[in-house]
Amino acid sequence: MVVRYELVGVDLAGVRFAISPLNELVLSLRAWRDPGRYPVHLPWIRELHSVRDRLDGTTLNALVNNDLWVPDFLTPRPRSPLTRLDDELAVVAVTPAAVVDRDLRLVHPELPPALRGKRLLARILDALTEYWELCLAPHWPRMRALLEADVTYRGRQSAQHGLAAMFAGLSERVSMTGGVVEVRVRTDVHYTRSATGGVTLVPSMWTQGASTPISPEEPPMIMYRARGSGTLWETEPLPAPGALAGLLGAQRAGLLTRLGAPASSTELAVRLGVTTTAVNQHLRALRAAGLLVSARHGRSVLYRRTELADRLLDVSGR
Repeated sequence: MVVRYELVGVDLAGVRFAISPLNELVLSLRAWRDPGRYPVHLPWIRELHSVRDRLDGTTLNALVNNDLWVPDFLTPRPRSPLTRLDDELAVVAVTPAAVVDRDLRLVHPELPPALRGKRLLARILDALTEYWELCLAPHWPRMRALLEADVTYRGRQSAQHGLAAMFAGLSERVSMTGGVVEVRVRTDVHYTRSATGGVTLVPSMWTQGASTPISPEEPPMIMYRARGSGTLWETEPLPAPGALAGLLGAQRAGLLTRLGAPASSTELAVRLGVTTTAVNQHLRALRAAGLLVSARHGRSVLYRRTELADRLLDVSGR
């Protein structure tokens, strides 16, 4: 089935990226429900076994159906790349009871016992908060860095190649023709609506391709698979030419080797499994030596090699 968002005039300028801790929290329950569909996250899933008996697993499991749908009210449209979980939970906490019931019944036509009774919304939020604190909060800096790196990449792609190319790069299920953005979904959802104010694009580690809200009454939003999700729990080796490593040190020589294409310190930190602070120290030193140049792109600073650095790498044999 297909969801279409119609962008007219100023709506095109309203295409924006945002990061949602709450979306990641709720969508990660898909892996809780069916670990076999998320093999790249098995290292994290194994960690859950040690804390599962401390969580409200009955409620958490009930939030996802057999098709891995989750209720729309738990995945509200985030407002920026800096969205905080507490702010999102506050929005959900005031969701009208009729909306909660509607969205739950779109996921479960026959509500399971865990999703009935008094204080339902409060119980759901309590279960999610505890789940966050025990299972996601310890890893969130690493996760957020990966999502921010994706946003930086997509913004650069849009600036260099245009909106249509950027949309096509999100997923094979997404395309843009004229002012219409089309998302082909695997579920029984089909609607066309005006995207007044634009479309919010949200990278996620827990979607296989691209997805949109089930209800056309929800604000226009596309969640798509973030670049690098498959290597989230891995660290890449940092190659460093021997001669250059002797001159600059292994870490700085390795970073120089990586920066043939522009990248942010956040993106490098995720790929290498180190802190952003450590990467920034090395990048500043390399820039001061004339081996890197930097340029601001949105909220990020991108670094790339200079011609001097290229010559050094050629001499050292890369």
